[in-house]
Amino acid sequence: MAAAIVCAIAPALGAGSYPLTLTVDAKASSAAAAVTSTVKIHVNRLMEENRRKRVTDALTYSGYQNFLNALRALPPIGTIELQARSVEIRYATEEEQAGARRLVLVADRPLFFLSTDPAKARAGFELTMVELNVDKDGGVTGRMMGAARVKPSPTGIVLDDFAEAPVALSSPKPRQP
Repeated sequence: MAAAIVCAIAPALGAGSYPLTLTVDAKASSAAAAVTSTVKIHVNRLMEENRRKRVTDALTYSGYQNFLNALRALPPIGTIELQARSVEIRYATEEEQAGARRLVLVADRPLFFLSTDPAKARAGFELTMVELNVDKDGGVTGRMMGAARVKPSPTGIVLDDFAEAPVALSSPKPRQP
């Protein structure tokens, strides 16, 4: 499944407070089964603009493999954990959207491969991507691709997810005192 993500790799605005730790519910479903779990996300800080530009330029001008090389050269700035597995976040940006915060996180390794087709080739699906929307009340919704790859296109970044559908993420709004 390929979907265009407009501005998936957007400049950081830094509206939130860091470090940030979230625990969100993850749900994936297919015609055959439904899976639920808990994902823990910890972001120490957003990435610097010069590093963001370095990896986006690598993708735009040199392709996916050079993007991966540039991403892997960056220091880790957080983690995404699912059960006993963990990947290091190397790309984290945030932007304001209609009164909410949109946070895009990318790890340079796949966290999981989710597919009903056991013969599907895993080669090239080397990223974990998380997109979170945090509303003004603190509620979180989003999606996670446990194994993905990206490529540039004239209309933006094209995301190819190993799974048939992204994993839905949500967290209830925090209780008000």
